[in-house]
This record gives sequence, structure tokens and C-alpha cells, in this order.
Amino acid sequence: MPPFLLSAVEVLVGIALLFGGGELFVQGAVTMALILGIPQLVIGLTVVSLGTSAPEFFVSIGSVLNQSDALAVSNVVGSNIFNVMVVLGSSALVVPLKVESRLVRRDVPLLLAVSAAVWGMASTGTVTWQSGVALLLALVINTIWEIRTAREEPEEMENAEPEIDAETASEGWLKATIRLVAGILVLGFGASILVKGASAAATQLGVSEAVIGLTIVSAGTSMPELITSLVAALRGRTDLAIGNVVGSCLLNLLVVLGGGAIAAGGRGLQVSPELINDDLPVMLLTCLACFPIFWTKGVISRLEGGLLVGLYVVYLADNVLPRTGLASWADEFRLVVLCLVLPAVMVLITTQALIYWRQLRTNQSQP
Repeated sequence: MPPFLLSAVEVLVGIALLFGGGELFVQGAVTMALILGIPQLVIGLTVVSLGTSAPEFFVSIGSVLNQSDALAVSNVVGSNIFNVMVVLGSSALVVPLKVESRLVRRDVPLLLAVSAAVWGMASTGTVTWQSGVALLLALVINTIWEIRTAREEPEEMENAEPEIDAETASEGWLKATIRLVAGILVLGFGASILVKGASAAATQLGVSEAVIGLTIVSAGTSMPELITSLVAALRGRTDLAIGNVVGSCLLNLLVVLGGGAIAAGGRGLQVSPELINDDLPVMLLTCLACFPIFWTKGVISRLEGGLLVGLYVVYLADNVLPRTGLASWADEFRLVVLCLVLPAVMVLITTQALIYWRQLRTNQSQP
């Protein structure tokens, strides 16, 4: 078998194992939590949320242990960009997403703040283990805050909570433990194969590991979020579709990146200049774009969903084009994006926001 084909098979097998391992992990963890008498609300905000981010976590930790820091960081950054642009955009294309839960609205500014903080931490070229501890501490504080908020406003959380079958607790300790352990083992094995295949593919294609992490690996590890949000949108549970995206992005930064920085130890998690100057700002801008989209009528329309997916295609082309035989067209492509695409997007978002605020003022002035 040709080396590149072998690497491609390893990447695909690794993604499949991560998906299956994540499902086993969530099922086992939820069952065990129910047996222990942990409230379903807490399970939804912790166990299920962590389960959907398990592929990213295992891939990033495996990459750090394999001295592939670029793959670890780019997986997190690429996953967050993919989540907002593709997962959220695709869900909105299926059905317009109405933001009803105040908890989801509160998480968006938090996501923006954490993204900005991570960019600041990485700007020196290294995310230290102390920064990793700070990120994990922020996760604990945020989880406690969310549980308290959800208990105070249970009606706001009804549509944003994942479905949990309480009858699974009857399966017993043995099945729960087997699923949990099997999930962890499959996740670890899948992550190992994926990291190996991705690193080999990067070498054979003559591109950096960061490019592979930003594209193939990040899209593969985000498949659980994509499927969860699409199914939730089809069932009319739009807050769950949105909450899954925002929650996953937060966990990627707080748990996956924080855990990777701690796993790197004293040397710290190395961040390439390309990620600092190009991709981390894009990640921050995608979070910033959520503000007008989320607050204009509280609805993400099909037009806005298509816009998000289209912008991801532009981002993907900007990453891949300079590293192919069409590299000579890269500068022209970026000029078109800068002069035409981005201004058009800004005009559209600004117009939507102005229309909303004018309608809001009109409604307030009426008796």
C-alpha cells in the first residue's frame, strides 16, 4: 500500500474509533453517574458535555506526548472554528435556530473572553503549565456557576439540556464500568492512530502538522458535535444545538488546551507563529461574529447559517491554497477576500443589527 494511502486510512480509522469510543464513554459515564445518584442536570452540564469533547482531548494529549505540539494546538483552534462556522451554520441551514435560553446567551461573552485570554497566553509562543492550571480552574468555576444558574432557572434549561435516559441506571455497575473502560481504551487507541496518520500525512504532503490539525483532524474530532447539533435541530431543540456548539468550544479551550499545557510540563505547549498571527485571530473573530447573530431577534437564520458555512470554505481555501500547486494564486485570493468578501459580510451583519435595534426602539416607544 502506498505510504500516503496508508496514512489516509489511519486518519479515517482513527476518527471512526474516536467517534465510537466517545459514544461508549458517554454511555458508561452517564449510567455510572445515575447509579451514584447524581442529578441529571449536573450530568448534562458535565459528563455529556465532556464526552463530546473527549476526541479532541485524547488527540491533543496524545499529540503532546508524541512531541507534536503544533497538532495539539491546531486541533483545538481548528475544532472551535469548525464548530461555529460548520456545525452552527449547518444546523441553521436545516432549521432557523432560535436562541431562547439566557444561559446560552451568557456563555457567548464568556467564550469570547476565554478565546481572547487563550490568544494572550499563546502570544509568547508558549502556553505554560501554569496557564493550563488557570484554564482548568476557570472550568471548575464556570461549571459551578452554570449548575447554580440552571437550578435557579430550570425552565430556561429545559430545551438546552441533552436527553438522558434514567432507565439506563438499571444496567448495573458491571456494564457501566465495561462501557466506561472500553470507551477510554478505544479513545486512546483511536487518538494514537489518528496522530500517527496525521503526522505521516503532513510529512508526505510537505505541509506542517498545524495545517493537518486545522483541517482534517479538527473536522474529524468535531463529528460528534456536528451530529448532535443536526439531530437536535431536526427535533426542534434549537437551544441544545446552539448550547452544544458553545459548550464544546469552551471545553476545547479550558479542558483540552489546559490539559495539553499541563501534560507538556515544564517545557510548555509550543505555539507556532502562524497559529498566533493567523488562526487564533480567526477563532476570536468567529466568536465575535456570534454577537450580532445571536442578539438580532434571537434567531440564526438560514441566510446567516449559509454565510457561516461559506466563510469556512473561504478559510479552508486560504489555508490550503498557498501549500498546493496553486500557491501563486494565494495572494490574489486573499486580496479578493479582503476587498470584497469581508466588506460584504460586515455590511450584512451591520444591516441585520441596525434593523433589529430600530425595531426594538420602535417597540419600546409604542405604548
